[in-house]
Amino acid sequence: MPATNGRRYQKQRTREAILDGARVLMARGEPVSVAAAAAVHGVSRATAYRYFPDIRTLTVEAGLAAFVPAYEDVVAGAATTRERLMAIHRAMIALALEHEPAFRQFLAHTVEAPEDRRSRGARRINYFEQALKQGDAPLAERDRKRLVASLAAVSGIETVIALADVAGLARVRIGEIAAGMAAAILDSFPGLDGPDLRQRA
Repeated sequence: MPATNGRRYQKQRTREAILDGARVLMARGEPVSVAAAAAVHGVSRATAYRYFPDIRTLTVEAGLAAFVPAYEDVVAGAATTRERLMAIHRAMIALALEHEPAFRQFLAHTVEAPEDRRSRGARRINYFEQALKQGDAPLAERDRKRLVASLAAVSGIETVIALADVAGLARVRIGEIAAGMAAAILDSFPGLDGPDLRQRA
């Protein structure tokens, strides 16, 4: 695994640990602070504040993360890499539509944060990368990154906002239009709709 991927996965694990700490405190009915949430899993206070500069950012994301279905549930029944990628896309759009007010609030808060603390959408990226890895997709590393970035751009609250606020679409049409965008992206990457390489062996 390239060093850059290893660092990104480590950052995501740290972020998830802090979020889980916040959820643990919420479930216990205890006061939630950035430092207290980090301490649940032994993350330092200084590290925690690099990920979550204030308690509002942490609690909003922790609440939203609880609604995200597990990867295995999202891709259940998908037989090819393309089917898994489309299943992830649809799940992320459905999630954004179902909890749109909360996602809009989270997005508004993150764009106001300092530039080095605006990271979001890591879960959809991780799911897309996991789908590509699971199917041994025959893509060069550069193409894998381009595919994941392209799908991430059309698979979240940002897409919902663009289609609803800018394009003026009714909410009932957003899923269909967004899926067409994702499908068009996948069409430019051949080899994703065949049986997984592991199944062919």
